[in-house]
Amino acid sequence: MNLTEAEVRALGALIEKDITTPEYYPLSMNALVNACNQKSNRDPVMQLDEQAVRDALEGLQQKRMAGPARGADSRVAKYEQRMQEVFNFTRPEIAVLCVLLLRGPQTPGELRGRAERMHRFESLDDVQSALQKLMQRDPPLAKVLPRQPGTKESRYAHLLAGDAIIPESPCTANAPASRDPDDAGRIARLEEEVAELRRDVGEVKDQLERFRKQFE
Repeated sequence: MNLTEAEVRALGALIEKDITTPEYYPLSMNALVNACNQKSNRDPVMQLDEQAVRDALEGLQQKRMAGPARGADSRVAKYEQRMQEVFNFTRPEIAVLCVLLLRGPQTPGELRGRAERMHRFESLDDVQSALQKLMQRDPPLAKVLPRQPGTKESRYAHLLAGDAIIPESPCTANAPASRDPDDAGRIARLEEEVAELRRDVGEVKDQLERFRKQFE
């Protein structure tokens, strides 16, 4: 599974429109080109012509991920995604993957907000659960990226276009190597402990709220 940039964009657009505008799905070639090139909810914004989208569809069809719509009663050829047949995704998984395909690496918070039209995540833990399921597939379909300097949250990327490699920033590239090889492990453990503490605080708040309502 080493999709081209055009295949990634076409696949993401098909998944998005399938879920958010089922009344206009499957998509005609013209509609798919417009969906690939729309300026909202896309990063980067692309300008694919019809031939580029046709080539992308051909590549996706060879991988059994998309193709001409079956049984479409129309004079105009229409196209559909077939990810469910290949991977049997849950709705949270396909929503997260779709955002990663259309917008590139994202934090759990960004995924929660941008997947809203496809699936409503009640908490960041639900987003993390969907990401873990994608990462635990064989082969993995997502990975966590090294946290960038000055950022608080790690970002996640899909692996449908091969391994996601984020180039080092000049500051990172020129920084001296850590003297302690266990730093990364300690940081990961601290992040896990913080996440667990946040969950515990959330549970305590829920219990207090239920207790308060008993006396209303």
